[in-house]
Amino acid sequence: MAINHRQASVNGTMRMILWWLIAGSKGGVNRARIIMALHDRPFNAHQLSERVGLDYKTVRHHLKLLSENGIVESNAGERYGAMYFLSNNMEGSYDLFTDIWNKIKDKSDEGKGEE
Repeated sequence: MAINHRQASVNGTMRMILWWLIAGSKGGVNRARIIMALHDRPFNAHQLSERVGLDYKTVRHHLKLLSENGIVESNAGERYGAMYFLSNNMEGSYDLFTDIWNKIKDKSDEGKGEE
């Protein structure tokens, strides 16, 4: 089986981005909760804030970071009511995300607070 170097590069880049966004920066636990919610179904920011139990502005902040890093996409930019989805790259890398999450979740009981 031939190695797809482009796919390996995408996976390596996604691995670095996810480690930084989830484990390496403040708010990572909340971003992980948002990713898991969006894996179930699309939400707008208000719905996400209710689903994950965070303030609306906090959710918008995390969505902006996730969008800037190619993790989520929206159907209408950042306008009010825009629906957010996991990007195709993130959907394809969801197993990588769960591997990272499983390595850090036991160390992150503080994940219920706002950041």
